Amino acid sequence: MYKWYLRTLETSFPLKVRPLATMTSEIASQQIVEQLKKVGWKEDRIDAVIPLIEEINQLKKEKNAIILAHSYITPDIVYGVADYRGDSYQLAKKARESDADIIIFAGVKFMAETAKILNPDKTVILPSIEAGCSLADSITAVDVLRLRKRFPGVPVVTYINTNADVKAVSDVVCTSSNALKIVEKLDSDTIIFIPDVHFARNIQRQTKKRIIGWDGRCIVHDEFSVETIKELKRQFPDIKILAHPECDPSVAALADFVGSTSQMYEYVRTTNYSRYMVATECGIWDRLRAESDKELLGSCFLCPYMKKNTIELILEVLIDPRPENIIEVPEEIRSGALRSLERMFELAG
Repeated sequence: MYKWYLRTLETSFPLKVRPLATMTSEIASQQIVEQLKKVGWKEDRIDAVIPLIEEINQLKKEKNAIILAHSYITPDIVYGVADYRGDSYQLAKKARESDADIIIFAGVKFMAETAKILNPDKTVILPSIEAGCSLADSITAVDVLRLRKRFPGVPVVTYINTNADVKAVSDVVCTSSNALKIVEKLDSDTIIFIPDVHFARNIQRQTKKRIIGWDGRCIVHDEFSVETIKELKRQFPDIKILAHPECDPSVAALADFVGSTSQMYEYVRTTNYSRYMVATECGIWDRLRAESDKELLGSCFLCPYMKKNTIELILEVLIDPRPENIIEVPEEIRSGALRSLERMFELAG
């Protein structure tokens, strides 16, 4: 299910990526070719996707559509057709601000649901109906209601990596970039924090409040081990270790920096250490490979759900989406989930 990488990522200069809309087709295509080469794509593979990229970008203009791509998505999508790229929080904000008629979310189902919750009058499309999430599937709304009954009056902070029905029965949504801030702002000494057990324990290390967690896990970040980190530190004493808060607390404790996907990305791009190891999904390695001149060592793991999204599927759903690709959220669920999301924007800014 997973692919392991040992990479030394070397590029001669950081690429300054301009929005596709501001470039001519020829310039845009050349920039895409350069970026794909930097992540190791061969010429025949690039030649095969360029016509698809050009057709998608033309269809976006004709249909007033935008494509939101999580950083874990493949580089042909990230650099070829995405209008915005980033982590869950960044893309949730872009979805909220969008004036497009159609939003294609190259990510997983809970992300597309979030876009629909924030944009009920827009058409939101998920390219692959198989793009789920182990963490989102680890908890249901019924589970949350049982926790509320067991701990009456305790606020429920729900990680954005959850399905819409779970968000609807929570008090506030959070992301990996703002979770601690939201926990600290709530007027309670005890917080229910769901569903990632590692994330909850990492938050507990940073707050005096009591954190009640749930045994959900990300199948990607759960793979990183203390042994791997220690071996890298032994071989490369100057290496900087970055970890996602969904990693086990024993891994996070050895890291020099713990943060969201976007925070880790910015840390590597804006600091000047000799070497880095980034404990997260391989998509970030590809972005750093294309956009920075930094040296990265160690391992990353592929998310099998994110990789269900392909450039071919994006073209298909732009031309003629099947009903199952169009995201719908019942109003009684959407209104509750919207309240929790709006509370996040209020507390986190």
